[in-house]
Amino acid sequence: MNMKKPATILSFTLLVVMTGYGMVMPIMPFYIEKLGAGGRELGWLMASYSLMQLICAPAWGMLSDRIGRKPVLTIGVLGYAITLFLFGLADQLWMLFLARSLSGILSSATMPTAMAYIGDHAPKEERSQSMGQLSAAMGIGVVAGPLLGGLLSSDSLALPFFIGAGMAFLAFLLVIFILPESQAPQAPSGRKPRVNRLELRQVFTSPAAILLLPIFIMSFGLTSFQGITGLYVVDRFQFNTQQVGIVWMVMGGVLVLVQGLLTGPLCRRFGELPLIRVGLFGGALGFLFFALAGQFLTILLALGFFSLSLALVGPALNGYISRFAGERQGTVMGMNSAATSLGRIVGPLWAGYLYDLNLVYPFFSGAVSLLLGLLVCLVGIRRQPSNEKNQAVVI
Repeated sequence: MNMKKPATILSFTLLVVMTGYGMVMPIMPFYIEKLGAGGRELGWLMASYSLMQLICAPAWGMLSDRIGRKPVLTIGVLGYAITLFLFGLADQLWMLFLARSLSGILSSATMPTAMAYIGDHAPKEERSQSMGQLSAAMGIGVVAGPLLGGLLSSDSLALPFFIGAGMAFLAFLLVIFILPESQAPQAPSGRKPRVNRLELRQVFTSPAAILLLPIFIMSFGLTSFQGITGLYVVDRFQFNTQQVGIVWMVMGGVLVLVQGLLTGPLCRRFGELPLIRVGLFGGALGFLFFALAGQFLTILLALGFFSLSLALVGPALNGYISRFAGERQGTVMGMNSAATSLGRIVGPLWAGYLYDLNLVYPFFSGAVSLLLGLLVCLVGIRRQPSNEKNQAVVI
């Protein structure tokens, strides 16, 4: 199958999902204030999205193994459009929680299924590049979402969600009418694989299982950095809004450029496993450089180095773990998404706790966590002496 058209449609779908996720960030505090709630409610409201993704992503992945990728992706995108519309209509706190939770449940069907689709059809030598394209689209959404939400909400807090719902519905139409059908791989007996506890046991006893730990650690490190950086530069350096905006633009721009343009060629040249190791080590150094930076220029340089390093890790990990999924692409990518979501929940909470103790503690902690991930990759995974790149064994 020519992957150009499917990869474009899948990238647009994940772009829409992450744009909707990002649009909530600048608007949510105003919603909370409007409804008379406080910081605790805001924290739980933000956590509910990732928590639902953590719970539901593995189930969606297993279901896509059973009934095919396209039906699950269709359900996820259409449901996401409906939840964004409901969010725009919400005028009570319980309605916000309901819409946000449903959004997490249904949007969690998109990422693992899209990655499983790539794992099914992309040649091994092109898999990391295709994963990088998906990651770049998600990165654009993360950057564009808050900007779009801030611009569109000046007259109406609800308008960004109605716009996002329209974009999601467009993605739904592309998926249902243009995306080629993707059948789940057949089990050896010719029957569709069944969703049961044995599937999860097989995943956790396969070589893919140990890769879930560095996936969690990478997500933990990146989101702990993102969650605290804006507050850090304001408290320590008294950055103004324009300078904070430049910080986010540098981070998002580097992530998008590296994942969209460099990851594929670098993986083909050096292999995925070496790139993962180099990226984790570079990310640990980036944490330290950022904590030690004392001027605007050095902060941007440290930020760029950190973003470049972790931009290499994500697509390489996604492409690498898909090599061990076999006929369980959906199940493995669902667990991959769950590990990522868990990192998104724990990372910002842990960084916030450490930040209250000392401003630089989150960055030192992040460096240690990425070095732990590097240790897992060095000790737990070794390349086999074979002709094919990036074959690995767990020891």
